[in-house]
Amino acid sequence: MHDLLLRGGTVHDGLGSPEVVADVAISGGRITAVTPGAAGPARRVLDVSGLIVAPGFVDPHAHSDLVPLMPDPQPFKLLQGVTTEINGNCGFSYAPHAPALAELTGERVPEWSFAGYLEAVAAAGPTNHVATLVGHSTLRGAVAGFSPALTPEQHARMLELAEEAFAAGACGLSSGLIYPPGSYGGTDELVALAGVARRYGLPYTTHMRDEGARLAEALDEAIEVARRARVRLQVSHCKVGGRANHGQAGMLLGKLRAARAEGLDVLGDQYPYLAGSTVLAALLPPVALEGGALPERLASAAERARLRELTAGTGSGTGLWRDADPDKVTVITHTRPGVVGRTLAALTPAGGDPWEALCELVAADPAATMVIEMMAEPDVQEIMADPLIGIGSDNGPPTGLEHPRTWGCFPRFFGAYVRERGVVSWAESVRKATSLTAAQFGLHGRGWLGAGAVADVCVFDPATIGHPGTYTEPSLRPTGIVHVLLEGHPVVESGGFTGERRGRVLRPRR
Repeated sequence: MHDLLLRGGTVHDGLGSPEVVADVAISGGRITAVTPGAAGPARRVLDVSGLIVAPGFVDPHAHSDLVPLMPDPQPFKLLQGVTTEINGNCGFSYAPHAPALAELTGERVPEWSFAGYLEAVAAAGPTNHVATLVGHSTLRGAVAGFSPALTPEQHARMLELAEEAFAAGACGLSSGLIYPPGSYGGTDELVALAGVARRYGLPYTTHMRDEGARLAEALDEAIEVARRARVRLQVSHCKVGGRANHGQAGMLLGKLRAARAEGLDVLGDQYPYLAGSTVLAALLPPVALEGGALPERLASAAERARLRELTAGTGSGTGLWRDADPDKVTVITHTRPGVVGRTLAALTPAGGDPWEALCELVAADPAATMVIEMMAEPDVQEIMADPLIGIGSDNGPPTGLEHPRTWGCFPRFFGAYVRERGVVSWAESVRKATSLTAAQFGLHGRGWLGAGAVADVCVFDPATIGHPGTYTEPSLRPTGIVHVLLEGHPVVESGGFTGERRGRVLRPRR
């Protein structure tokens, strides 16, 4: 007698195998059988004929670190079919405690060790499963704040903190090399930290030093870290940013393929949008945050002029300004009334200078965030079609005017790019959203659908899956997600969230 039977669905195993119409039997939180014939009696049967039955989606690039601590359950990922998120991306985790970073962002969080953070998340009860990377910027900030240089003692302490995080259950190391203080670290520093991750069999993920004019050099550095540290590499949110740089998707993919041919374990992820989202201060050169005195620095006309000159430089560390269009930069969070939802161009006084308007906005709220359109559709689709690239949302918290990827990344991928544009097949699209990421992060038993697998399952309608959200109305509900199971327990039924927190903190298996 099975606990649950999903009857008559079109099964995609997440490994890219051909689809098969079959019953999926579940008992004790595991898949017990996938069979074209009758699987036997079950305590409960769900008729899923005409629907796709797939492993639950695995999001390799999430920023939901504090979401499990919100007072109410947050089903925004379950409603996309996502059963597991990887948090702590772009070099920023919420542990170990880094006072300088907390002061800059204004976040009021406990002074956690990494183990303490994971314990707090587990005690709160996440709505979906979560695993967490430890961030390079956080490690650096914990030992040296926003100081560009590390003493030998600080470097040694940073490695100790990384070791403690991996021992406590961090699922890898992340970097965000356009963001201070991580941007101050050199390649040797990253290799040293990635070497600690390798001892635990864990990957290195990177928001590279440049995703526009210096993309090739940034890719070379990421691959060098993987080569020297002998660590798995995940290139975060693969893109070609800035109109002047469009058309370089082939170069990006060529470097990843060459690294694979060399024997390096290199993959990437991508969100299916032309716009990204990050802090407004990312438009400035990272040197602007040295010492943490950003508002004071931006109050100086001479300093604003110096920073502007740096944005025209040819090396890394110039910020995103040179690849940005003020008409395509929309402020989505800010402490000042009347700013949110408006473009930088609209916020610039008539006859004024958008650079000066930017500096004023960042000085008033250094933690302000933006949506910024920088990509071209041909590049997005070329990157998406490559088998080395998975799907990752890069979501923010499910509040306010966040990027629509927060509520709709995965359904948009399946609806707009698989069903409507045919960029990849259904079998390949499910693989990109499941096993490709699960294997990279060592999520044993997840990301595939077969006897013995953990019963994290998404059942969706291929005819209706999608997301109607826009940059001005981002939080609309996805369509076409019918049922979602966490370890065999339905948490989304007939498109509705059951209200239960059934997620767990996932730690790498030793």
